[in-house]
Amino acid sequence: MARVPVKLVSWDEIVEWSRGLARKIEESSWIPDLVVAVSRGGFVPARLICDFMDINDLLAVQSQHWVEAALAAERAILKYPYIVDVKDKKILVVDDIVDTGDTLELAKTFIEREWKPSEVKTAALQWISSVAKFRPDYYYIEVKDWTWFQYPWTRLEDVSQFIMRIFREDDRVKGRSIDEAYLKDLFKEWFGVEPGQFGFYWSEALNRLVIKGFLTKEDGLYRCIKCGSR
Repeated sequence: MARVPVKLVSWDEIVEWSRGLARKIEESSWIPDLVVAVSRGGFVPARLICDFMDINDLLAVQSQHWVEAALAAERAILKYPYIVDVKDKKILVVDDIVDTGDTLELAKTFIEREWKPSEVKTAALQWISSVAKFRPDYYYIEVKDWTWFQYPWTRLEDVSQFIMRIFREDDRVKGRSIDEAYLKDLFKEWFGVEPGQFGFYWSEALNRLVIKGFLTKEDGLYRCIKCGSR
């Protein structure tokens, strides 16, 4: 069993889920005047919901919790807070997934307190009911077992961080130089997906980590130079 179960999400699935979520909102007979994306994950779903619900006004706030793929920061924080005049408007706050719920709840609380709209509701493509402390008003999919859903707009970022995690945490590679084939085997063991499923993102991630100085590559072997040794 994978240490961190990962599910790759396709662009087609994102469109399907966003359309389904928009329909659920419409069926509730509640139509927002303004959509607010929780940056960064909520950007794409929020824009699609605007399209499906014929809503023109779209803003964003950045509430951050997951600072590294599949690893949580201690608490959610709101970056770059600002104030807008949305008095008498109904606002829908949209994120991609509710895992802890901290980011979506923080964004909702801030908007209610500082922007003072007439009403605020929340929505997400997915809600992990087994771990989330906050339930959105609308969600398309309830997830009962925790999984890291790897969305297409964070593919390079996540693959890079997954590789970094292997080098930092797996004792079998600490202080060692390994070839790409062995790294791929470890990746599948850790995350339950074949690196080949990521297409060109796999090689892009390795190149990025070499350029950033996290890895070195010599004679076809990769070694972490920021991980220490056994």
